[in-house]
Amino acid sequence: MNTKILVVEDEPAISRLIEFNLKLIGYEVHCIYDGEAVFDVLKTFRPDLIILDLMLPKMDGLQVCRELRRQENAVPIIILTALHDVTDRIAGLDNGADDYLSKPFSPQELNSRIQAVLRRTQALPASNKGDVYAIGRLSVHVDQREVVVDGAPIELTPKEFELLLFLCRHRGNALSRQQLLSSVWDYHFLANTRIVDVHISHLRDKIERNPRNPEYIMTVRSFGYKFTGPQLEEQH
Repeated sequence: MNTKILVVEDEPAISRLIEFNLKLIGYEVHCIYDGEAVFDVLKTFRPDLIILDLMLPKMDGLQVCRELRRQENAVPIIILTALHDVTDRIAGLDNGADDYLSKPFSPQELNSRIQAVLRRTQALPASNKGDVYAIGRLSVHVDQREVVVDGAPIELTPKEFELLLFLCRHRGNALSRQQLLSSVWDYHFLANTRIVDVHISHLRDKIERNPRNPEYIMTVRSFGYKFTGPQLEEQH
């Protein structure tokens, strides 16, 4: 079955260019031109990934992203923006996007980002099936892709889950932001590491009793992060 991609872009020339290049690669592509249309389309079209422009009529990309996550729709999202201010890109990540791409961009770069996001959000290999990481009041169930805190399941985006799982597997190790970008986002080039900080902040909000005084995800000053917490057991 072909990978399905929903493109939400109001500039016809850009939309046609994205559609042409993605279909050339073999993706099934559906294009729409305003933010409100997303929710009607999702009733019948189930995309594996959404490419979402920020500047849209009727409902902007940030609102769309925020509403999808509010509805607990975890479909991966790559935002497109002509805005070069880093705060605008961070706003997209803050509202649940998995990645961003600034205009103008090459078709090759867009495809690379799509493949990277899909690799990180697809089901894990069979060798990991059945693994459970139990860390004090937190447990990460690999096969169900479920995280439980204090006995209650919590909702994570696919990227947040992959980041938490990677941190669990490397408990006690100081991990640089660039290392996390390479391993979790599959970015093997120098990139803006703010994307890591945003996702760490989201994870802390969801798993820590007090995000300002974390017990699990510790900051390593001027370097990155380290996952700690009570005794860690891997069950099979």
